[in-house]
Amino acid sequence: MTARITRGSTAADAMIHFPKICGPATTVAQVRELFRDDHLHAVLVADAGELVSIVERPDISAAPPNAPARRSGRLRERTTGPDADLEATRRAMIARRRRRLAVIDDHGTLLGLLCLNRTGLGFCSDADVRARAGERRGHAARALD
Repeated sequence: MTARITRGSTAADAMIHFPKICGPATTVAQVRELFRDDHLHAVLVADAGELVSIVERPDISAAPPNAPARRSGRLRERTTGPDADLEATRRAMIARRRRRLAVIDDHGTLLGLLCLNRTGLGFCSDADVRARAGERRGHAARALD
């Protein structure tokens, strides 16, 4: 159930409300392990609710495994505000070849995550994330049989 873009829609209307978050002590090795999931495009690093870094695959290509992952990532050009116009944001994401943007408030508090779908026509919803998680659990259970 992809989040639909309608006139006047904002980033807050389409964001995933409970994205996966890593703590500030997360290492580069741990992020590399997370990136084994090809659905994962960005790792959000937060400290007490404040977004401190967004790490993408290229950020950690040369980083030592035990280094804090937060030092490899950045926030610039990887965040948007909750009131950002959704269609303008979608177009900008496509132009910058960006599939994920964290949604933060004026104080840097992480509110959610915009996940542009593969077609670029819409955004993944909370229901999409739950369904994918259910599929992964089902695959894992079948592998144990």
